[in-house]
Amino acid sequence: LYEQKEIFLLEIGIGKNDFPMGYNCPQYKVCSQTCKILDYNASYFFFSRACLPAPMFSRNDVSIWSILKKCIGMELSKIAMPVIFNEPLSFLQRLTEYMEHTYLIHQALTTTDSIERMKCVAAFAVSAVASQWERTGKPFNPLLGETYELIREDLGFRWVSEQVSHHPPVSAFQAEGLKEDFVFHEAEPKGLITLELPKYNEAYTWTNPTCCVHNIIVGQLWIEQYGSVEVINHKTGERCSMTFKSCGLFGKELHKVEGYILDKSKKKLCAIYGKWTECLYTVDTAAFEAHKKSDKKNPEDKKGKQQEPEELPPPEAETVQVIPGSELLWKITPRPENSSKYYAFSTFAMQLNELEKGMEGVIPLTDSRLRPDIRAMENGDIDQASAEKKRLEEKQRIARKNRSKSSEEWKNRWFQQGSNPHNKAQDWLYLKGYWDRNYTQLPDIY
Repeated sequence: LYEQKEIFLLEIGIGKNDFPMGYNCPQYKVCSQTCKILDYNASYFFFSRACLPAPMFSRNDVSIWSILKKCIGMELSKIAMPVIFNEPLSFLQRLTEYMEHTYLIHQALTTTDSIERMKCVAAFAVSAVASQWERTGKPFNPLLGETYELIREDLGFRWVSEQVSHHPPVSAFQAEGLKEDFVFHEAEPKGLITLELPKYNEAYTWTNPTCCVHNIIVGQLWIEQYGSVEVINHKTGERCSMTFKSCGLFGKELHKVEGYILDKSKKKLCAIYGKWTECLYTVDTAAFEAHKKSDKKNPEDKKGKQQEPEELPPPEAETVQVIPGSELLWKITPRPENSSKYYAFSTFAMQLNELEKGMEGVIPLTDSRLRPDIRAMENGDIDQASAEKKRLEEKQRIARKNRSKSSEEWKNRWFQQGSNPHNKAQDWLYLKGYWDRNYTQLPDIY
């Protein structure tokens, strides 16, 4: 096998000298000929895309206002936006980007200190929304019954999601550690996020902050996350209370996150601070509060910053002033150099719609990778993508109309409504069985 690997590499123009440690180099190498990333750590070949088949289309010639003014009085969720404003991913695939920094969960599992675990889980909660930075494209709305799976052996998890409701739209997912060391699940939008660590018999819950897209009608689009997020350890009573700061009048608070880890009696144990677009630190409470007081005494010069917040674009470079004695909890994975050409995707996002030959006949026919409108857009055929999107939406309307005329009721395959065992709230719970690969009687949605 090792000799076959070496011969193959030479055939595609990559030689042993291209790697500082020969063919055992642990680094990733991009092959410019195939636009693939080859992982030489694996005992088998593992290919993952470093870019999409075609770059994104320019949206400069299309006016959102010309579309919206025709829809005055309509419910926002029912406005059909042109496909040019989409990105070539389903919302189910977009949700999977929560898992890009799964190493934080594995890091939490290595410590016996519950406070150290809380730091890791809080960092994971912040990292889960980091993919939205500069992502102004709209993911495709999932069709009822649509599913998506992802297995990442390198990151140690597998994921399955299903669109369980169309009106209102609800997407349910469950991720599991490949060593059965964690379970992560939620139902979007604004569902209760739950992370379970069986090793410590712990369950953590939280909800995401509010996401706002600014300057939809005129100006440069930019995204803001704001609101309170409270991560609760239901076993110990410890919690991490964080505030995602709103932009403010002068943009000083843009992207900032700060808060405290508290014990069950609400005593502050340490502070958390950073930016959801960049990094997260923890520091002693006293040092953090002293820094805050000092910062208030020396406000930044606001001269020349009299723009209204709605007109403020995101800054070109993010910086976090590090307080002495701080510990880095998380730092965002840098995006590839070609990211701006491909919908501001991270490397992780580039790979989500990749359809490898070995998948066909294994994944169910409801998987998002098999959606023809998303595939056409990814391949650069915007006309076909638009036509397929309209066809699928019409097919979904006809199916819903036919069900209303009969006694037939829609039944979700992999999730069902139930009570979240940790706070008793209504939730969507995984039924199990998906990974048995028995996909009979699936709905024809494409």
